[in-house]
Amino acid sequence: MALVLHAGKTNKNAYKALIAAEYAGVKVEITPNFEMGVSNKTPEFLKMNPIGKVPVLETPDGPIFESNAIARYVAKLKPGNSLFGSSPIEYGHIEQWIDFASMEIDANISAWLYPRMGYRVHLPPAEEAAISALKRALGALNTHLASNTFLVGHSVTLADIVMTCNLYVGYAMIMTKKFTAEFPHVERYFWTMVNQPNFKKIIGEVKQAESVYAIQSAKKPAAKETAKPKPKEEAKKETKKEVVKPKADEEEEEAPKPKPKNPLDLLPPSKMVLDDWKRLYSNTKTNFREVAIKGFWEMYDPEGYSLWFCNYKYNDENTVSFVTLNKVGGFLQRMDLARKYAFGKMLVIGNEAPFKVKGLWLFRGPEIPKFIMDECYDMELYEWTKVDITDEAQKERVNQMIEDQEPFEGEALLDAKCFK
Repeated sequence: MALVLHAGKTNKNAYKALIAAEYAGVKVEITPNFEMGVSNKTPEFLKMNPIGKVPVLETPDGPIFESNAIARYVAKLKPGNSLFGSSPIEYGHIEQWIDFASMEIDANISAWLYPRMGYRVHLPPAEEAAISALKRALGALNTHLASNTFLVGHSVTLADIVMTCNLYVGYAMIMTKKFTAEFPHVERYFWTMVNQPNFKKIIGEVKQAESVYAIQSAKKPAAKETAKPKPKEEAKKETKKEVVKPKADEEEEEAPKPKPKNPLDLLPPSKMVLDDWKRLYSNTKTNFREVAIKGFWEMYDPEGYSLWFCNYKYNDENTVSFVTLNKVGGFLQRMDLARKYAFGKMLVIGNEAPFKVKGLWLFRGPEIPKFIMDECYDMELYEWTKVDITDEAQKERVNQMIEDQEPFEGEALLDAKCFK
């Protein structure tokens, strides 16, 4: 009896065993026409794995489930290959990195991605924690790979196979170039691995995600479309590399809808030209109060624009300076969709933890634009208060935030970032 792997052809957990089989010289057949949610619910499948998870490997001696266990079994079928190293210490390090890939990389990518796909409840604080933990793990991996081509030894081992398959989901679906650029050695390692012949034979061409996977609830208005335009078919092709159990109808629900004209473009013309203010801010190097601040209030149009203070809701969690700075930097990156309609200042305050994050934002229109609230999940992490420009104290606070005054509200500034 041949070894038969029950899983979809684009399941990254199945890739582990299939790539291991290529290196070990073992023949593994994958079940044709496997349909997630159907094939794994049959009585025959549930006899092999009672909880219905994939993949499952059918062997002459009985079934095996759990992807790492399957990969280990396949790797050991033919002795003499190097997938488990050449010494007890190498074997220990291989197992170490397999656990790390599962507990630190895969778990945190899943905690970030699956709620966005609708498989779990999306909670912004939980997502922040997952991203922070993932960056910490990638930082540790990046340090190791700074002086190592492979995870263990000088050739591909099972640790590299498991690590690469787990990273693949992140690269293909949620970790954009901006995100991974912080970890150059991980980037070099990943692209080296997926272009190895045995990896490429199984995975195929890998395309990095161009944007963070959209939150399902934020895209549901697309269901109102009666026709299925071609862009949806194109989006479906781009997301064909499934993780665990994506379904075609869910992928279509995530497909981009035709973009209507932004409601902010339909507002009455404003005397304030946002680009003029951004230019004045950028070009003012001296006498900031007399030039930039004075110019701002001369330009400001309370009919066409509104000012807002924001305060991070979970400042007590800001215990690590670089994590806090990355959190703010990520927020500003995700606000790129609002660049045409907004200007912002974000302050990270304090010399020691916990650090406070506060900000000032200028938005087109009398309220915070709805499309920003819908599309940028970070907005929910802040308390927003509209500035009353008739209150001189609030107006002075605006001035101080624009010019990065230090101390601010009696405390030192750790950093000040501008969105313009």
